[in-house]
Amino acid sequence: MRILIAEDDDSIANAIAALLRDGGHVVDIVDRGACAERAFAGCAFDLLVLDLGLPDLDGTHVLARIRQRGNGVPILVITARDTVNDRVRVLDLGADDYLVKPFALSELDARIRALLRRSLNRGASVLRLGRLSLDLPGQRALVDGEPLELTRRELGLLSALATRMHRITSRQQLMEGVCSWDDELTDNGLDIALYRLRRKLQRTGVTLRTVRGLGYVIEAGQDV
Repeated sequence: MRILIAEDDDSIANAIAALLRDGGHVVDIVDRGACAERAFAGCAFDLLVLDLGLPDLDGTHVLARIRQRGNGVPILVITARDTVNDRVRVLDLGADDYLVKPFALSELDARIRALLRRSLNRGASVLRLGRLSLDLPGQRALVDGEPLELTRRELGLLSALATRMHRITSRQQLMEGVCSWDDELTDNGLDIALYRLRRKLQRTGVTLRTVRGLGYVIEAGQDV
């Protein structure tokens, strides 16, 4: 899952980012409200962690503008503002959850997992492809109930492909699914990661098929 953190306190942003990256997520960080808006214009994110006290554009305005555009991305607000009116206002503007600073990282992690589950349950939070099960909120893959050892990049590729099962996923969509702005992944690097993922999927009943000139399709129930 790709997550955007909009927080101007470096220590808080970096702590949240480290937690999420350890959980297998791709994470980007911005420290201005206008930057958060621009980020959504250029990338597809699965969740936004939004501080209200951003220096140039208050987080409530960012929240309102995202919702006005019809973007239903899950949004978790984090803020030092703790009055009932503050909570009611952001929830009315379209926030999905609200966490008051200071908070425990374990609680933030649990709330993010809950938001991702709810968002994915509009479809399914666990995808099953042959003998392979992919737990999207938990960022793990299982074969016959046993963990399939994947690198973070391989898991990101599998998630990007599995959420578009039987549809073509372009190389650009794969890049966006596994790389934050600070990451570098060359075309050759992507080919290597796909090759290694294919090898690990051989015993799962899942096929990763190349559609020349267009991208890739993942399909269940076939031999690789």
